[in-house]
Amino acid sequence: MTSITRLHDAVAQAAPAALPAFTHELCQAADQALHSADLLPLRRLAAQWAVHVHIQRDPGTAAGYRELEDLAVASDDPDEARGAVAELGRILDAAHAAVAHDEVT
Repeated sequence: MTSITRLHDAVAQAAPAALPAFTHELCQAADQALHSADLLPLRRLAAQWAVHVHIQRDPGTAAGYRELEDLAVASDDPDEARGAVAELGRILDAAHAAVAHDEVT
C-alpha cells in the first residue's frame, strides 16, 4: 500500500484536474476513519485512486476509458452499451491487478 502523500503526488502528476475530487474524498475518508476507528475508508480511497492513477498514466488507456464511458452513457443500442461497460470492466480489472502487483506511485 502506498502512502497517502505519495498517492496525492501521483494524482497531481497523472491527473491534476482530479486533485480537488481526490482531496474532497480524502477528507471524507479521514472523517469516516476517525468516527469509526477503522482504516478501511482510507484503504478504499487509496485503492480507488491508485487504480485511477494507473489508468491515467497511459494516455491511450485513459482516452479509451473516457470514450467507453461516453459510449456506455450515450448509446441507444443496449448491446453496444453493454459491450462498452464490459470493456470498462476489463480495463478496471487489469488496473486493479496491476496496482495489487506493484505500487502505482
